[in-house]
Amino acid sequence: MQSAADIERAWQALARSPRAAGMVKLITLRLGGGRHDCPARVALSPELGVHGDRWGQQRKHLDAQVTLMNSRVADLLAAGVVPPGASGDNFLVDIDIGEEALPVGSRLRLGSALVEITAMPHTGCNKFRQRFGAAAHEWVNAAPNQALRLRGVNGRVVTAGEVAVGDPVVCVESSA
Repeated sequence: MQSAADIERAWQALARSPRAAGMVKLITLRLGGGRHDCPARVALSPELGVHGDRWGQQRKHLDAQVTLMNSRVADLLAAGVVPPGASGDNFLVDIDIGEEALPVGSRLRLGSALVEITAMPHTGCNKFRQRFGAAAHEWVNAAPNQALRLRGVNGRVVTAGEVAVGDPVVCVESSA
């Protein structure tokens, strides 16, 4: 098992994701009970979030309607051991999702949908710790990494649309 320091060294050796435009690498529907489905395409709407995701059935909090995680971070933490979609984030994206690149209020075009980044922190839960280990949980939540949003970022759907794996992710409006 890797330590947080080992993960940090591996992270420092990785090339960074693009800042203004990237790509959807994986879509995940959280079905409940720790089960996930990874379809090639999904619909999004302000009413249901990601169609088929458990959020649309439970509607816990509008500011956590959609979750995104950087695909390079997810790949690093999974290290070929944890299955795709295990992070439980709706979209693994290859774009910089840090606070500097995407301040709260920034809007992203994912496929034909529009998603706004919210202020609600996304720090990882016990499921994340169980799947990726305590060191990974410690690393993503370490003070120096919080602004990078290594665990991911929450958003809400502004405009309905469809998103497919391979679709572009483009920052269309930054609040910076």
